[in-house]
Amino acid sequence: MANPLQTPRADKPARSQVALKLVKTNTLDRDQWLTVRKQGIGSSDAAAAVGLNPYKSQLELWMDKTGRDDNLPKTDPNDETSPAYWGTLLEHIVAAHYTKRTGHRVRRINAVLQHPKEAWMLANIDREVMGAPDVQILECKTAGFQGSFLWREGVPEYIQLQVMHQLAVTGKPCADVAVLICGQDLQIHRIQRDEALIAKLIELERNFWHYVETDTAPPADGSDSADVALRCLYPKDSGQTLDLSGDLEMSAVFSDLLAIREVLATNVLLEAQLKQTIQQRMGEASKVVFDTGAVTFKRSKDSSGLDTTTLLQDQPELAQRYALVKPGSRRFLVNT
Repeated sequence: MANPLQTPRADKPARSQVALKLVKTNTLDRDQWLTVRKQGIGSSDAAAAVGLNPYKSQLELWMDKTGRDDNLPKTDPNDETSPAYWGTLLEHIVAAHYTKRTGHRVRRINAVLQHPKEAWMLANIDREVMGAPDVQILECKTAGFQGSFLWREGVPEYIQLQVMHQLAVTGKPCADVAVLICGQDLQIHRIQRDEALIAKLIELERNFWHYVETDTAPPADGSDSADVALRCLYPKDSGQTLDLSGDLEMSAVFSDLLAIREVLATNVLLEAQLKQTIQQRMGEASKVVFDTGAVTFKRSKDSSGLDTTTLLQDQPELAQRYALVKPGSRRFLVNT
């Protein structure tokens, strides 16, 4: 994906700016806090708003901001298997060890902050760094084994945008990102304010907020998030037929879809032929080694299951007693 924010770096000093405190958060419950977040683009929304969040599309974010998120999957704050749960639980530990490592004192800011000129730009800051001349904001993160791969080359892009958004809202020149990886490796990364990047970020976020203000859905981007959003936005079909035969733009999209599907089908067949050629050459061998890699072709362990067909033949009354209705979903089928 092309990065719309890629611009030459500029390190001009930030203009004097003080963020507004939109609302205090220490008196809000979770639902009230989520309602406040719908009033603008928060720092954790920044990457999604400009189309650079690998987990959340512009379309899903738009549904959230326009109150169409009732059917979207929600993160349970009490789900102990969720990375968000452990991130929240360990935030104060990450902050405490940041202080131990750097000597910088930190404190909470129990408020949703607001840009003094762009009222739709909001930010929640994990910690404010106290009395340090070189850094003012601390962002606390945790990463498990899978998430740790995103940190191999430093702060992931979508988190860099989150922090740059915070610097934009507060007017501060610098932030530290402290990440606890796999529960034992604390890394600290510094992010300096970049005026050119902030200007571009604000421009692109403003474009997204225009979608919200005009109640216009942004285009889908092909991501899993956009697929989920579309299925939640249009869960049922009306039975009507839409005639787009005279729509040149959509006809071109359909033609491109047919062409891409033909290429994919050809490649899938070729991939299967290449795989089978290797399997045939391997015979009963478990593994084959090449100059550039290796292939294994092993039998999996036997597993046991329930023969429901025979069971229902012997006891047909169980089909009614334990019937389960599964809601239908819309299928996208192409006919030529």
